[in-house]
Amino acid sequence: MSISRRKFLGWMGAAGVGALANKPADAEAHEHFEGYPDSMGVLHDISLCVGCRSCEEACNKENEMPAPDRPFTDLTVLDQKRRTTPFAHTVVNRYDNVSYRGKPVFVKTQCNHCLEPACAASCMVAAFSKRPSGAVTYDDTVCVGCRYCMIACPFEIPTYEYFENLTPLVQKCTMCAPRLEKGLMPACVEACPREALIFKKRSELIKIARERIRKYPDRYVDHIYGEHEMGGTGWLYLSPVPFKEVGLREDLGIATAQEMTHGSLGLVPMVVGLWPAFLLGMKGMSLRREKVAAKEKADAVVNAVSEANTVSQGKYDKAMENANKQKDMAVKMAQTKHEKEMKEALEKAAAPEPETEAETKTETKTEEGS
Repeated sequence: MSISRRKFLGWMGAAGVGALANKPADAEAHEHFEGYPDSMGVLHDISLCVGCRSCEEACNKENEMPAPDRPFTDLTVLDQKRRTTPFAHTVVNRYDNVSYRGKPVFVKTQCNHCLEPACAASCMVAAFSKRPSGAVTYDDTVCVGCRYCMIACPFEIPTYEYFENLTPLVQKCTMCAPRLEKGLMPACVEACPREALIFKKRSELIKIARERIRKYPDRYVDHIYGEHEMGGTGWLYLSPVPFKEVGLREDLGIATAQEMTHGSLGLVPMVVGLWPAFLLGMKGMSLRREKVAAKEKADAVVNAVSEANTVSQGKYDKAMENANKQKDMAVKMAQTKHEKEMKEALEKAAAPEPETEAETKTETKTEEGS
């Protein structure tokens, strides 16, 4: 992606003109959106979770993430509270401060897939979107790395690849969107051995949750977490203990992120118009620098390999020359030795054989007898 200075300034100018046009304070980009009524969701019944971490392992495999330092069967990781990371889109935490039936309470944490996502409301380039399936997904091809989504999310879910220098991405659970498109349930739901996770239409999950509360009033808090919080979430919770005791915020209210930001961003049209263009331009120039750097690196590698091959070829030729010399010397020495041995053998064969002592005595006796 090659971006010249003229093109970049052109983008900035076009954005400024559009931003300064007669726009009402209620920016259309932040109009109210009420989600999809038939979207899917997941109900997490905290009373049934045993902290086995099967959901974590399934998520890890489904998203092809590197294996953790300690295996998923190692439950000592639950000794410390954890949050999602670029390599862990879901985590299970144990809460020893509360108990249910004399045992600690376990809670699974991941993206709650809000009906009106705060991450999407805060994103200036529409990198996040709510799908009809219920999943909130991320498009890395348009993300400019501003990380406003991380600040906006009330559940502190999106994470950033700070360790990646060239192409860092925002990472979070996508409710296994590719699986949903195939008619499959999320991997974590499928892997749960206790059916602490139920995947159905959100409207059906609310009915199931209300029926459980009605049938077992002593087991559950009389509230479905996520039914109304932040305008409603796709991930719903039932709990035997107060939600604030297991890390779920109870101070969010029912106003959506769009309602809280609607109009406020429209008061600063210049910023809204210019800032995305500026970030896009910066990203484009950054990608250009990365492309040039990659080409220079590739050329340097080719030159280094070529020089190494030249040096290696010279060393090889010299080694072969020395080897041939030694071979010729060895052949000459062997030939000289062979000729010397042949000469000695011929001389020895031509010389008369000396008489033996027995033959001399026999000849002497014969002469005396005569």
